Amino acid sequence: MTSSAFPLKKEKKSIGRFLLDELKPRGKWLTPFNIISIPVMLVGAAIIVIRFINGIGAVSNVTQDIPWGVWKGFNVITGVAFAGGAYILTFVVYVLKVDKFHSIVRVTVLNGFLAYVFYAGALVLDLGKPWNIFNPIIGNNFGANSVLFLVAWHFLLYIVAQAIEFSPAVAEWLNARRAHKILSGLTLGAVIFGITLSTLHQSGLGALFLMAKEKIHPLWYSEFIPLLFLMSSVFAGLSMVIFEGSISERVFADQITSENKKQRKDIILILSRICAFSMFVYLFMQILVFAHGHRWAYINTPMGYWFLLEMLGFVVVPMLLFLLSFKRANIRWAKVAAVLTIVGIILNRLNVSIIAFRWDAAVHYVPSWMEIVVAVSIVFVEIWIFRWVINRMPVLRESPSWANNKHA
Repeated sequence: MTSSAFPLKKEKKSIGRFLLDELKPRGKWLTPFNIISIPVMLVGAAIIVIRFINGIGAVSNVTQDIPWGVWKGFNVITGVAFAGGAYILTFVVYVLKVDKFHSIVRVTVLNGFLAYVFYAGALVLDLGKPWNIFNPIIGNNFGANSVLFLVAWHFLLYIVAQAIEFSPAVAEWLNARRAHKILSGLTLGAVIFGITLSTLHQSGLGALFLMAKEKIHPLWYSEFIPLLFLMSSVFAGLSMVIFEGSISERVFADQITSENKKQRKDIILILSRICAFSMFVYLFMQILVFAHGHRWAYINTPMGYWFLLEMLGFVVVPMLLFLLSFKRANIRWAKVAAVLTIVGIILNRLNVSIIAFRWDAAVHYVPSWMEIVVAVSIVFVEIWIFRWVINRMPVLRESPSWANNKHA
């Protein structure tokens, strides 16, 4: 992209006028993604209005017996795992000082921040009484010793930490040098704080299911769910980084410098190696849990076959592909492995929260078409905002106005 994507703000212009100019659309409107996403988002918005007017029962199939809908299972439980790449890469770049990954750290943090914000919104939609969203935060009816209290605070504080981590990019966009200096000084502290919060939050989501031992199928329940959730967030987040990076490399190719493009192959191969190792540890833990839990009797059942599909098809296969991609420097295998891993994480989180949750109930939960439309709409809106930010802020490359006046 040319430097016009980041306009030089030399002329005196009010911040309001500048923001209004930035809100104007750029580029072509009739793209395949726009044609598909706009109608879905409009229908989703109408359904959300109906949901708040007539209640959650008017648009969803959740009940008092099965309160975990697809908005929690997919948008929250699954989506948070995909945001795991942010805490891993910030740790590598800012704590371990590995500069090789610096070119992708901002876009990863942006993706993680938007994920958490929109998944918090999805959580509000899935509450029968959405105004009670503040109860876990203040400990009302739960208490400070509740897992939900801890998860709520981890969630809230991590959003703040990610906002601080990304804020220098916003300051550069606004050409606010004094603010940039202050915010950059807060970055390392926010990163360390955010890493701690994220690891606690990823495992805390798993800890919520410890209270549902009698409701989750034995093949998916164990006392180690928090550790399994944390470990799976490593390869889930990095697989999303590979997947998102591959798309961004095409869609935003003119924003990525030739030097960064050359580094992309090495970055993907290193991420593949980390994914392969973390998946091996995850698989080893699953085998230990399975063996010590004496769960052999469940294998020769429909749920057992489903469990094997998850483990073999979406853990073992992508793990081997990641390993081979690193050994043979094959980027295509890494991308295929990333897609399989993403599908596997979706399957795992939906198994724990929906499919294997109350699997023996007389009536099984099946999401309504309206729930699915809203779930997809949330993802589409997130992508729209992600695209807007990428096209205007210095995320994939440095702002020319900032670079030209860096020493001013």
